[in-house]
Amino acid sequence: MLQHVSLEVPPDEVERAVAFWELLGFAEVEPPEPLRVGFSWLERGPTQIHLIHTEAATVPALGHVAVVVDDFAATLERVAAAGHQVDEHRELWGRAPGVRGLSRRPPGGADGRRAAAGRGELIAPRSSGVRRAVA
Repeated sequence: MLQHVSLEVPPDEVERAVAFWELLGFAEVEPPEPLRVGFSWLERGPTQIHLIHTEAATVPALGHVAVVVDDFAATLERVAAAGHQVDEHRELWGRAPGVRGLSRRPPGGADGRRAAAGRGELIAPRSSGVRRAVA
C-alpha cells in the first residue's frame, strides 16, 4: 500500500493545490512540528499527499497521482465545477468502458507552469466497472 506521495508546488499555488486534493476527498492535516513551515499535508484514509512549497518546483510533464474515488461521476462533476477541464479519452486497460481526461487548467499557473499537485487521475472502484479520468 502506498502511504504518501510528495509533490513540489510553487508557494503561490499551495492554496489552490490543497483545494484540488480536497475535491478528491483528501483533508488537510497538520504535518509534524519540524515540517510545519514549507509543507502542507493532506490525508484520505491511510494515504497522504505531501505538498512541498518551493520556488524551484520540478514538475514532470506527464506526472500525476492516481486515486480511487467512490462516486466517480460526482467527483468528476466537482472537479469540473471548480474550473478544471476534463477531456474524455478512451479506456486504456481494456476493461469496462470508461473515460479518462486531462486537466487543461491546473491550479494557479497563470504564467503557464503546470502544477503536478493539481493533476490527478481518478479511478472508480473495480466493483463498479473501472473508469478513469485525469484532472
